[in-house]
Amino acid sequence: MSPAMSAAGSEVCGPEAVALRPPDVVMRLARMGAAHQTRLSFLRAMLRHAVRERWQFTRPRFDIDARGVGVAVYRVGVGERTYSLVAFGHDLAPEQRTDRVIAEAWDATFALYDGVPDDAEIERLRRNVPVQEAGRYLPSDLILARANRSVRLFDRVVGALSDGRQPDAAEMEATGYLMRTTAVYGNGKFGIADRAVIAGRPEFAGPFRAEMLTVYLIRAFTADLVEHMAVLRGGARAATLAPPLRRRLGIGNATGLGMAPFLVRHPALIDRWMTARETALARVRALPVATRGQQEHFIRALAGARRQVAGWTTDDPVQAPRIAALAADLERLRAHVGTGAFDGPMPWDRLYRWAEHALSVEGQEMLVSLLIEPHGALVDDLAETMAIDEAEVFRIDGAMRVRDLAAILDSTYAWARAADFSQPAANARFWYVSEEKLEPRLGQRADEPGAELEQPLAVARDVESLRAVLARAPPDETLAAFLLRAPEHRHTVRRVQISAHHPYGEVRDNLIAADLRAIDLLRCKLAFFGVTRFDPQSDKWLRITLFQGAPYPHELHDGDWDGWIWGVADAQP
Repeated sequence: MSPAMSAAGSEVCGPEAVALRPPDVVMRLARMGAAHQTRLSFLRAMLRHAVRERWQFTRPRFDIDARGVGVAVYRVGVGERTYSLVAFGHDLAPEQRTDRVIAEAWDATFALYDGVPDDAEIERLRRNVPVQEAGRYLPSDLILARANRSVRLFDRVVGALSDGRQPDAAEMEATGYLMRTTAVYGNGKFGIADRAVIAGRPEFAGPFRAEMLTVYLIRAFTADLVEHMAVLRGGARAATLAPPLRRRLGIGNATGLGMAPFLVRHPALIDRWMTARETALARVRALPVATRGQQEHFIRALAGARRQVAGWTTDDPVQAPRIAALAADLERLRAHVGTGAFDGPMPWDRLYRWAEHALSVEGQEMLVSLLIEPHGALVDDLAETMAIDEAEVFRIDGAMRVRDLAAILDSTYAWARAADFSQPAANARFWYVSEEKLEPRLGQRADEPGAELEQPLAVARDVESLRAVLARAPPDETLAAFLLRAPEHRHTVRRVQISAHHPYGEVRDNLIAADLRAIDLLRCKLAFFGVTRFDPQSDKWLRITLFQGAPYPHELHDGDWDGWIWGVADAQP
């Protein structure tokens, strides 16, 4: 039996129990901003589910012209249900192409449809999906997305294939994608289906699996599109992409502040994500020995990680030296493994403890991914524990006494005392929602208007305000009575009560500090998605790659693809 997660989420039970890393370590922005994907990440869990349940993929329609304009439909048979990606290709002028969310035109737009759309439904989608936010949608429309071509590489690949040649592999690897999405919307955004519509379906029970399926199908559309356009241009002489080269194409994404507040607004859900990963790590560290197969799997994954990092470039002045340090960390790890690191009892735990002193934070978090990797049979069940009905924890316990809430503050929020909010640097930023796009933004309190519209995301400041007010309240007073007098503290009281049962739900840093790097929040969330190649473009947005190296739908049921993300899958050529 594998060790089990404790109810408190603080330890792994078993004869060789290893404690989970504490929230004060895990939930710091510096470590969250160094996160890497693991085998529990959502896109990998989605693909394993697709393989296990034998999802059937077809492409019943591909009416696209030589400019890339038209409509295509991809179907996914999931048991008794069918989902359809309806893709619209557009002829976009170069001056209209931008990664920014304020764009109003794209090279391609998409909707994941619940069922099989007939001609009338496709026509309805054609009128609405290309205008994205300005469209009108139905509960059958599950996900909305848009994407732009990587123009230089896209055109070069089409040109090479149309001449009967394979494109330059180094150039393809350097970019990693032919299209990048600029938004993938779900969960009721702009009138599409609410999460509740699909939450009870096994195929979408895990977090963001509908979104991951959409991106996976967009990737298939992109590869099909370049080959199709090459045939229309080159005729019989046109080539198709060599399968290994084709698989090296992922889907790019440009992600900004829009997703950053999610980690703050969903503490119980984030606790589930973190607890699953930390439990997986603790289960592995508790193993008494490393089998030969596990050792070989780890070494192959380490080699894949070294190749990944060698091809990961960025101009960001903060991330670039971190990548260099990570490359050095992985060389140090390779050398250490070669000195007999797997000999003796509890080798995985000893390897992690060595890394705490020998590697950078980025290297330590890559090691977490590598440690978990060889142990699918031990940890993959945790991917099914990462969702939660947040309504169950939303209600405030008004019968709780003031003294009991104060005790939770003392035990869980001691970190919040570190910030002095009388100082401008501690209170320098404010989160708000833009009027134009209804997207989160981060303002400078001293220089920009709008602080009166601040969103309740300054958790540390609000907790310290609550702490001061509680100190003046009668200790035996109920929270119901307290909140009647001080209703402005309701949202903070709720957070504190949630944190008592969900210890990994709170980012333990000041989210309005002058030195905040919001991309630390983005990277943490994106690592759980399964992203690789983080490329910050500022401290507020970055470019990333999804599904690079993954099998395509027509390959999914051939061979063992478990290690695809490291380039070590045992699959068809």
